[in-house]
Amino acid sequence: MKNGVFTDYKVFTGNAHPELAEEIASIMGKPLGRSTVSKFSDGEISVSLWETVRGIDVYIVQPTCDPVNDNLMELLIMIDAMKRASAGRINAVIPYYGYARQDRKAKARDPITAKLVANIIMAAGADRVVTMDLHANQIQGYFDIPVDHLVGMPILARYFKERDLEDVCVVSPDHGSVTRARNMAEFLNCPIAIVDKRRPEPNKSEIMNIIGDIKDKNCIIIDDMIDTAGTITNAANAIKDMGARNVYAAATHPVLSGPAIERIDKSAISELVLLNTIPMPEEKKIEKMTFLSVAPLFAEAMTRVFTNGSISKLFDTER
Repeated sequence: MKNGVFTDYKVFTGNAHPELAEEIASIMGKPLGRSTVSKFSDGEISVSLWETVRGIDVYIVQPTCDPVNDNLMELLIMIDAMKRASAGRINAVIPYYGYARQDRKAKARDPITAKLVANIIMAAGADRVVTMDLHANQIQGYFDIPVDHLVGMPILARYFKERDLEDVCVVSPDHGSVTRARNMAEFLNCPIAIVDKRRPEPNKSEIMNIIGDIKDKNCIIIDDMIDTAGTITNAANAIKDMGARNVYAAATHPVLSGPAIERIDKSAISELVLLNTIPMPEEKKIEKMTFLSVAPLFAEAMTRVFTNGSISKLFDTER
């Protein structure tokens, strides 16, 4: 490091999403760092670094997606390996931050897993976290190290702007996503609507009412993640039943577990636009899905971290 700026950096990856890591490293003009992440016969994770990282600014690209426990442990062990190899600074690049849905005590005796995972990542030795669209913004405060929180909405909004749709209305699938919907509506210069729903139990939702005018509109439902797809497909079907012309959906994190693919395929959604923060097996992809890459945004953010550039200016540029 010279004058407070690192003179070199390297990008590494575990097994969670090597394709995204390759794309990011390629944009940054670097080959991926040489490492091996494997398992012992009993399932324990083994990490080996095959090049020096002493005094280097290192970036570990590893979303903590399914299998979440394996991918989280890979990230932690890689961080530990970097620390013990005297890396200059260890940046955990987590495009999808798992265990984020329990971010507070919603009822008695609930854990706060988002804080627990933050504690573990810091204890392992990470110096910085770069992530995207946390399930709750306050999770940034669970870390006592810098967190660069990137936003996926502008990537999705630009895609729909290029589609040049008429009579657009951005729809929030619940009250928690209203800010995201409002930001996208400002980008597209269109009105918003809100789905008022009740969730009787986890992973199940019931549509109650639509707040706003969606009749004869091209509606775009935006959310941070789609898991079992109950929320977004129920919203899409209700909007279509209430007179929407077409229903599009967009989300940053395609978790898509359980019956998600079948629900989306049978729903009123015309097109589902997703970001590639999580790898998607070919057998899960269906015709109405469109994938956009987050690699250019992460590459630019990581470059600015390395050069001590402004991340907030990046947000201004994206909007």
